[in-house]
Amino acid sequence: MSEAQVLGDAIGAGLTARAFEPTAGEGDSGHTHESDCLNCGTPLIGSHCHNCGQTAHVHRTLGAFFHDLLHGVFHFEGKIWNTLPLLIFRPGKLTREYIDGRRASCVSPLALFLFSVFVMFAVIQQTAGELELGKDGQATINVGLSKGSAEVEKSLNAARAKRAEIEAKGGDTDDLDTEIEQQERALAAMHRLGGEKLSSTGFSILDEVIDETQSNPKLVLYKMQSHAYKYSWALVPLSVPFLWLLFPFSRRFHLYDHTVFVTYSLSFMTLLFACGMIAGALGAEPLAGVLTLVPPIHMYKQLRGTYGLSRFGALARTSALVIFASMSLVIYLVAIAAEAGAG
Repeated sequence: MSEAQVLGDAIGAGLTARAFEPTAGEGDSGHTHESDCLNCGTPLIGSHCHNCGQTAHVHRTLGAFFHDLLHGVFHFEGKIWNTLPLLIFRPGKLTREYIDGRRASCVSPLALFLFSVFVMFAVIQQTAGELELGKDGQATINVGLSKGSAEVEKSLNAARAKRAEIEAKGGDTDDLDTEIEQQERALAAMHRLGGEKLSSTGFSILDEVIDETQSNPKLVLYKMQSHAYKYSWALVPLSVPFLWLLFPFSRRFHLYDHTVFVTYSLSFMTLLFACGMIAGALGAEPLAGVLTLVPPIHMYKQLRGTYGLSRFGALARTSALVIFASMSLVIYLVAIAAEAGAG
């Protein structure tokens, strides 16, 4: 994926988020040259129409157009710098304040989620392998399995040659024999992953996905990535019922509260996953491993701050939420795989 495509994704993220925050990027200085609002015709008082909220001054220059574009992409109206620290360190406060109506300084959950999804998939495409379409339309992707297999085979041949040399001199080859045996098993497992036929699962949809994946795994991987990108929003309605189960029949908390919670939580997890991908690509695998410990801690802090729970209540619900989140993710991935296999 080229840098231009990454920038295009970033611009798309900013514009999509801006669509959900329609007043983004407007200044407060006014520069009003109209006496009436050009949108609704209301007499203007100040820098914005008090009836519909449109800014009093409407830019009509090409420079102003690109200024708004860059402002929408890179500034995200300034709210992003207020929202991200709260999302990371005080997610419960962010969620509760948005639910209670204190929203002027924060990015809305849906706008932040869409922005996070754009960022995550841009990072995935940049770090997980380059996707190309050949002249015949066949999708190909550089994956690590074949490279790993080649490296193991090269190491195995070197170990066999060394063993033959030591054996010719009458030396002890026990350690090398063990190493060769382990490498042979690893190579056999890689070959099985590359071409062994899986048995039937008993579920026709999954069996069709498996057959399609084994016949053309690279194309299915490409289609899964594309479908996951398009249907990422489905994670929100999938997750809300599970969160409701933590507060069944509660009169204090409603589906709206749970939806805001889930959307902000998914935004954080999406950005965290992108950070893990970047850490892995930079060779910082220990850091990527540490990041896997963050989600339960974040869930705990968000649950406690949003719903005003005790430490014990938050811990108990966090344990359940980790399980529910895993179930939601599995359902989502199976649905995406089925859609990709059928597509």
